[in-house]
Amino acid sequence: MATAASDDSEVAVLKFADGREHRIKIVKPTFGDDVFLDIRDLHAKTGCFTFDPGFTSTGSCMSAITFIDGPKGICLYRGYPVQELVERAQALEAAYLLLVGELPNPKQLEQFRGEIQKEMLIHEKIKAMFNTFTINAHPMAIMVAVVGALSCVFSELDPANELHRNLACIRLIAKVPVLACMAYKSSIGQPIMYPRTDLSFAENFLYMMFATPMEDYKVNPVAAKAVNAFMILHMDHEQNASTSTVRIAGSSQANPYACIAAGVACLWGPAHGGANEAVIEMLEQIGTKENVAQFVEDVKNKKEGVRLMGFGHRVYKNYDPRARVMKKMVAEVLAELGVVDPLLGVANELEKIALEDDYFIKRKLYPNVDYYSGIMLRALGIPTSMFTVMFAMSRTVGWVSQWNEMVSEGQMKIGRPRQLYVGTPQREYSCVITEPEVDNLSQAEASNCCLFGQTSGASGQEHAARSATSMKVKKASSFKMVVPDVSTR
Repeated sequence: MATAASDDSEVAVLKFADGREHRIKIVKPTFGDDVFLDIRDLHAKTGCFTFDPGFTSTGSCMSAITFIDGPKGICLYRGYPVQELVERAQALEAAYLLLVGELPNPKQLEQFRGEIQKEMLIHEKIKAMFNTFTINAHPMAIMVAVVGALSCVFSELDPANELHRNLACIRLIAKVPVLACMAYKSSIGQPIMYPRTDLSFAENFLYMMFATPMEDYKVNPVAAKAVNAFMILHMDHEQNASTSTVRIAGSSQANPYACIAAGVACLWGPAHGGANEAVIEMLEQIGTKENVAQFVEDVKNKKEGVRLMGFGHRVYKNYDPRARVMKKMVAEVLAELGVVDPLLGVANELEKIALEDDYFIKRKLYPNVDYYSGIMLRALGIPTSMFTVMFAMSRTVGWVSQWNEMVSEGQMKIGRPRQLYVGTPQREYSCVITEPEVDNLSQAEASNCCLFGQTSGASGQEHAARSATSMKVKKASSFKMVVPDVSTR
């Protein structure tokens, strides 16, 4: 493992009003300009905690997998620019790189591909679960359930055993795309299609999505190239919300299949993996290129119900490098497939106006990877409900790589943030008041009763009124349990 560079002579000094000082070690990464303050001993030595909602200024771990330089718009997988991998690598090569640390040679890649193919079959018990989901169940809801259920089938894992860890990672990389396609087929009522050993990873996804037993299905190479690019672009992205969720779950030594299910659940949110769906909804709401200027004005004026999606990023303060690749892929895919999507014109016009407007420039709001990805997926015939599922199957590679790194390198200190408490100070519990006494309660006495219906934001008088009312309602609505006579059944 590459360790962070530190110099004990280079420290920051925290000074308190009472004259105390705390020396904080400065830690630097092996690459990049970021500087970290090692505050692990802050509470032990000063009694203080840091307050950082959203962890915007916090590093939670050391990792050698993905590097991001937000101001410069750089994203590297194990040192390789992600855009170069998209142009030159297959999805399984990128997966091997993230998981192992180096690109595979031809023999290693062939072996890895064979291991993945061997694990693509789904246990019949898991397959049977798909019969229980309703016809309109969202595919992401299904994914949360079935990925977590893998821990029922593969419960023999020993995290201390490297072979066991590697097998768990390979199983997840292999099975999640298959489960994703099963979720889609179940949601539309079509029979499930099994993967084929003669197809690439991206080709198998398209085959399982769109083939039926009725006729032969030939995978379009343009579509396969697009899916391959999508998967590589979304495989990992440092400590985002879902990856952090996987690491937090893994820090409790939970089963890795359960950890990945937790990541799937976190990814489902519209502020994370669901953002590409939200972009399509926004573009459809705008409608035409002629409406873009008014939409931009509504965004700037913060008009209610108007949200700008696909612009800006927590880390990137420049053009997302993944978005550049995706924009190029969208143009290629639509041209080669002969697809005319009016939303692309709307998206291009919105980007043009936004990048020339001081409002967006000052706030560093540039298109992110979600801005164009939905348009490309639409061109491939992939429904909006599957956008986030495709994100999940791609990000699984990063999740298992991060989990494996954490476990193998002993970064297993359980995640346990603290909170800044803003609730009620300590108080004594009052005795329970009997019903005849309720009508004689003063407001002060009633406010000291522990009753349902109180809210933390209410005043003392409001609590008192609610408390007395609640007591009266409770008295009026008392009932007796009726036990049926079993002899008459």
